[in-house]
Amino acid sequence: MSARKAALLLHGHGRSGLSMGLLAARLKAAGWATLAPSYGFGVDLPTILQRLAGPVTAFAAAHDQLDIVTHSMGGLVARALITAHRPSNLGRVVMCAPPNRGSELADLLVSLNLAETILGPAHAHLVTRRTAANEALLGTVDYELGIIAGNRSLTPVPARLLPPPHDGKVSVQATHLAGMADHIVLPVPHSLMTAHPLTGAQVLHFLAEGRFRR
Repeated sequence: MSARKAALLLHGHGRSGLSMGLLAARLKAAGWATLAPSYGFGVDLPTILQRLAGPVTAFAAAHDQLDIVTHSMGGLVARALITAHRPSNLGRVVMCAPPNRGSELADLLVSLNLAETILGPAHAHLVTRRTAANEALLGTVDYELGIIAGNRSLTPVPARLLPPPHDGKVSVQATHLAGMADHIVLPVPHSLMTAHPLTGAQVLHFLAEGRFRR
């Protein structure tokens, strides 16, 4: 018999499904079946959705409920995936350090003509000013959503480049999203978000209770 609960884990930009390994292990230990696909680098969001649609649909159909846990740009992937291919058994969603309102660092790369080289086609979704079409692709929130932001950085970043508080890549204010059920800020840097025990504990609490532990 398959597990009643299942979790789809969506990684951040420039990473792979392996980067979600510690979160996946915590979820498995708590009774979730997990799927952590890699969706590639240097492709746009519609291509990512095309690659994910089949595996995610099959995984969701094999379980009673599908929760989603994301890191960084994976939050945008989840929003677009739910908008285009919403599972009928969608449960709760937790986004860790999502650039929901974009990142000023992506804006800087655009101004330096480096966005396409460093971020690839995904830069169109990572900037703070998206086109109406790109914003529509992400849809609106009509599901239980919890957002975890970080306020520690491994390296100093000038406030003119990234408004504090931030996690080194995404400001806390940029993680907010209309319709979210709860939001919490943890003393965790962006690159270590998925591996940090504080993050894992809060992810499990939200998936179980629909709110973070204060």
